Amino acid sequence: MPSPVHALAHCPLTPAAVAEFLALPQQPAAEGDFDALDAVLRARDWSWEHECLTDSYRTGFGHPLCTEGDTPFGDPTARSFLAFGELYPVDPDDEDLVNMPWLGELVDNWGQAPGWTVQRPSTVEACVEVLDRAAEAVAAHLGAAPELTITSDAAVVTGPPMPNRIWRTATQAVIVGPHADNGPYGYLTHLQLAASPLTLAPELPPADDTAELDRWIRTHVDW
Repeated sequence: MPSPVHALAHCPLTPAAVAEFLALPQQPAAEGDFDALDAVLRARDWSWEHECLTDSYRTGFGHPLCTEGDTPFGDPTARSFLAFGELYPVDPDDEDLVNMPWLGELVDNWGQAPGWTVQRPSTVEACVEVLDRAAEAVAAHLGAAPELTITSDAAVVTGPPMPNRIWRTATQAVIVGPHADNGPYGYLTHLQLAASPLTLAPELPPADDTAELDRWIRTHVDW
């Protein structure tokens, strides 16, 4: 039987949300100080996000966005990700973490935002379905199916392997898949759309080289 999931929060990803996110490196940078960036966020109907994802933003579509740059706009060298799901996986080998209700409360915080829902308990199949629908949105925007789909847990701390779908544009590596929350113990897992400069690792390893593909994924989503 598949491993269960304590709780899953998600907000559907749409082609319009994908288009906005992938265009951010080409947008004009917010020049000046904090107030200038704040004005750009408000003009886009964005806000600052400090609860679910520290030091991040919440887009007008309702998704938390995190970037390694100082601004999400106009920085083609920065890796970024857009979170459309958050799950609390069961770890059958660690009963203490499995039974920590406050981790479930963190997922509930995600689900309280507009456009988000929480499923408790959930299943791996439900998480994979969320990833499937998100991949459909990316494919609709890019006009192409993913170049490669690999089932992997390369970028998570615990929980079952799930699909990672990979596209390459002229400038970006685009990945839909799971990724460690990097919050409390890194135990929760984002379901996310990641975009990174393709120059970090332009060549995609062969489909049967799972170890190198895992490294390739981590290169583009971890920092």
